[in-house]
Amino acid sequence: MNGAQAVVRTLASCGVTTYFANPGTSEMHFVAALDTEPEARGVLCLFEGVATGAADGYGRMSGKPAAVLLHLGPGLANGLANLHNARRAGTPLVAIVGDHATYHKRYDAPLESDIDSLAGSVSGWVRRTLRSEDAPGDAAAAVAAALRAPGQISTLILPADVTWTDGAEPAGPASAPAARQVPDDVVGEIAKVLRGGEPSMIMLGSAGMRRPALEAASRIAGATGSRLIAETFPARLERGAGLPAVDRLAYLAEFAAAQLAGTRHLVLAGAREPVSFFAYPGKPSYLVPEGCQVHVLAESSDDVPTALAALADLVAADTAPTQQQPHRPDIPPDGELTGQSAAAVIGALLPDGAIVSDEANTAGLWLPAATAGAPPHDWLTLTGGAIGQGLPLATGAAIASPGRPVFALEADGSAMYTISALWTHARECLDITTVIFSNHSYAILNMELERTGAAHAGETARSLLDLSKPGIHFAALAAGMGVPSTRAVTTAEFADQLRTALAEPGPHLIEAVVPPLR
Repeated sequence: MNGAQAVVRTLASCGVTTYFANPGTSEMHFVAALDTEPEARGVLCLFEGVATGAADGYGRMSGKPAAVLLHLGPGLANGLANLHNARRAGTPLVAIVGDHATYHKRYDAPLESDIDSLAGSVSGWVRRTLRSEDAPGDAAAAVAAALRAPGQISTLILPADVTWTDGAEPAGPASAPAARQVPDDVVGEIAKVLRGGEPSMIMLGSAGMRRPALEAASRIAGATGSRLIAETFPARLERGAGLPAVDRLAYLAEFAAAQLAGTRHLVLAGAREPVSFFAYPGKPSYLVPEGCQVHVLAESSDDVPTALAALADLVAADTAPTQQQPHRPDIPPDGELTGQSAAAVIGALLPDGAIVSDEANTAGLWLPAATAGAPPHDWLTLTGGAIGQGLPLATGAAIASPGRPVFALEADGSAMYTISALWTHARECLDITTVIFSNHSYAILNMELERTGAAHAGETARSLLDLSKPGIHFAALAAGMGVPSTRAVTTAEFADQLRTALAEPGPHLIEAVVPPLR
């Protein structure tokens, strides 16, 4: 058995059977080895950023890592943006990067690069295997490291001769470390703070966004009068009718400061301290109000749900969790389609158990309110701010969750980063409904141009944020990659097209033409 075959067999024993891949010559023995493992599923992506984003979506929904197979340093570099998002999401993910044969590296061939340094910028664990017989054990260690709470990227670098050399034997799974339990005295100290009567807020992140943690947090809030807030861009938020409702911290620092105003005690449960996404002239970066004390109940690497449950048992033993009541907005009267009317249509039609990959940006401002009372669903967001995540994330989520409808709600500028994901949607027959909000502009950057205090923007500056010359025809692009597509310019058209897409299996794309945010 060669090194690649033994690694594939080892990964299967560790529960890793899905491979999102954009391979090259140095990975050919690994590609061939997939045929030796009956459970292995290879998913071809036409760009490495799609492969890494899909592996992120898979890990967020399954709770276990997929593997992403990348070609040397340039392939890894192409995938780094969505690996950055996966790192910020705390997603378990195993990146397998092929490299030149060990004896070939000294010749500095054209694709030679410093893979280890690139991998280290996004990975919590990096290992280069130099012998075929070591590769299976290294693969098992990579999976265990990826599962370290809350989840992280493990990168295994496999030189070509390590994969093709015989003499390797599969290894058994390695043990992943359990999430740290929060000490009782920490829980007790937080309980005293919340019982003190001063204005307090509990900020949720990481595993704190799932049902058990949300229910415990809502009990705490109900018994103590604390407010709940969620991090701005959660990796996975369970929401909808029957679950506790929680607002997210606003993206704009001014709005976030207003949400946090008056808080004397900020309790972090799997979340980081709130900061502004960017620096702005004359505005603070650190958003915790003056005079507010920050208390850490649980880090993201801790057992956040158990810590919240223990705190709820101390301060809210007789308090039931709150529940969002079922509510659907009415579909608005026909007229020009806008971000607001599109959100109402989505809220009215969102099916039970849907998974939403949200990269709608400015066109999606109305989505949270419009979908709050829809049937229970999962909401995945742009955790690291590197755009081009939405379409790949939906890809991996759909493969991890067969039988659940997936929505990719996507801004037009962001969509073009990874538009080739649509080809994978068609190739894999994935039940993904993609809505491209087409406003022919990097609208969020037009807003940021003003907020940063940049000099008056003239024609040259504005042209760098304009997508209308020429316009991008997303329905035609989707059709060219095998995805049935339509174009909606009115509310009635959008509602009819969304109903049709939801009634038919497989991928669909709707180009929703909306005006830019003013």
